[in-house]
Amino acid sequence: MKKIVNPFIIYGYAAPEYFCDRKEETNKLISALRNGRNVTLMSPRRMGKTGLIHNAFHHIEKEHPDAACFYMDIFSTSSLKDFVMLFGKTVLGKVDTIPQKAISMVNTFLKSCRVMFSVDELSGLPTASLDFQPHEAEATLNEIFNYLKHSEKECFIAIDEFQQIAEYEDDADKKSERSKVEALLRSYIQFCPNLHFVFSGSKNHMMSDIFDKPNRPFYRSTEKMHLYTIPEESYYAFASEWMKKADVEMNSDVFHYIYDRFEGHTWYVQYILNKIYEQQPKQVDNTMVTSCIEDIVKSNMEDYQRLCHQLTKNQYAVLKAIANEHRVTSINGSAFLSKYQLKGSSSVNKAVKSLIDNEYIFCCNGTYQVYDRFMELWLRQQI
Repeated sequence: MKKIVNPFIIYGYAAPEYFCDRKEETNKLISALRNGRNVTLMSPRRMGKTGLIHNAFHHIEKEHPDAACFYMDIFSTSSLKDFVMLFGKTVLGKVDTIPQKAISMVNTFLKSCRVMFSVDELSGLPTASLDFQPHEAEATLNEIFNYLKHSEKECFIAIDEFQQIAEYEDDADKKSERSKVEALLRSYIQFCPNLHFVFSGSKNHMMSDIFDKPNRPFYRSTEKMHLYTIPEESYYAFASEWMKKADVEMNSDVFHYIYDRFEGHTWYVQYILNKIYEQQPKQVDNTMVTSCIEDIVKSNMEDYQRLCHQLTKNQYAVLKAIANEHRVTSINGSAFLSKYQLKGSSSVNKAVKSLIDNEYIFCCNGTYQVYDRFMELWLRQQI
């Protein structure tokens, strides 16, 4: 494994020792999958869903060497064809460690498309790319599932940002494309007992629509898991241990200042710890923490300006008002509207819908917040 310079990982997954706590969640996820229950994993973005999935997969592969674990993020896909191409690239040729056997097996099952292989330099396994017409996507998806079903491998597959399938569009019939993908996946999954799925997503309202509405194919088909903040005591034990290894002293009061400032939201706490560790100070204090936060906000200033320039005047006014309040429960309350001189409820509701759809803000249990905590701090500084 490549040497890790900074133990406070911000992106990706390195190894269990760099993964903070989540022991209960890891065990729960592994147990559900191993016992044949597919899982829907939900939380706001940057809470640590992807890291949890990779941590669970790491332990599954360690304890069950014959198992195959696959992770795919479908955020960038916009159609069934995109999904199938990514799915094929992720799994084809990867369920057998003997390259020639793997390629032969793929060619046995994949008939509706052209499959081209290259060899991954790190793993030595073949990597597939698919070439097919949009109208062949459904047949190709069926063939990929048959390939996995007959592989005699127990496969664990995580599909991140799963709510994206609700956005799929077909030029011929937009409505049918959205419902068709859900129905196709559900029909294939239920007849593949050796395949176990994690459906992960950050847009709770869209994920709830997919899995909780009786008229949707995935209705009540999975076990729900919600990811919350790591307990402060556990997080401090993890952080202080790594700091001590670098001869950096950070007492619990300073860590509490970081944790409380971002309410334990994993990525933001991790980012601050990463910046502090980079400086290798003898002792961490609140002034240093504040300086790190200011530096991060400043470094992202141009991006925040660009994002705000894309908003209407009304949308920006609502966004800034939510940032100033930090949390808003009565979004149409007279006190809130009056305090920030916002237009009527219908105008605010329209702005809120657009801000949620474009992930400027999110709503959890009726409470509205700015999605990016650093952007929230920047917005408060604006006149």
